[in-house]
Amino acid sequence: MTTKSPLSPLPSPENSESTVGRRLRNLLVVLAAIALTVALLFGIRTQTDTSTLTTLAENSTPLEVALSNGKPTLMEFYANWCVSCQAMAKDMGELEQQYTDKVNFVMLNVDNNKWLPEIERYRVDGIPHFVFFGNNGEAIAQSIGEQPRTIMAANLEALATGNPVPHARKTGQISKFNAPVKSAKAGSDDPRLHGAQVVN
Repeated sequence: MTTKSPLSPLPSPENSESTVGRRLRNLLVVLAAIALTVALLFGIRTQTDTSTLTTLAENSTPLEVALSNGKPTLMEFYANWCVSCQAMAKDMGELEQQYTDKVNFVMLNVDNNKWLPEIERYRVDGIPHFVFFGNNGEAIAQSIGEQPRTIMAANLEALATGNPVPHARKTGQISKFNAPVKSAKAGSDDPRLHGAQVVN
């Protein structure tokens, strides 16, 4: 026969309250973990478009090669922070795969001062900004802003076949961009100031 030891814990209201408290705390920890997991998944999904822009840029044809290899070229001015650029990235990647043998794709990041001469030459003040070049490397058309895939596909098809670009000068939603240039102060005595200066 077994007898209860006088030292065995007896169920008390305090023990049941601490058990309920532990269970409630564990439930809150599980809910917090689920919420963090969901937040991380959404965070990763929103960065997908930026990495697509980065991938497109890494795989693009260098500008010097594109303008001298005898193929027509689509040059895109973009930035990773540009919402319209991100929105078009998936379609642009698919169009690039479709036309890769017929058209050069060049990506120029407006945040890189290296491209400042091109930014000024093509008067880029909103992105995405697209410039279409013929086989001879001469600019033949431009379009600015977010474009539907059908418009870009029609432009690329015309470019690839040597026909006039049907949707030239088309303007869609843009991200505003100001080139990092400031004008010299009028009447300045500093001989190093000759017109516009690049701001680093």
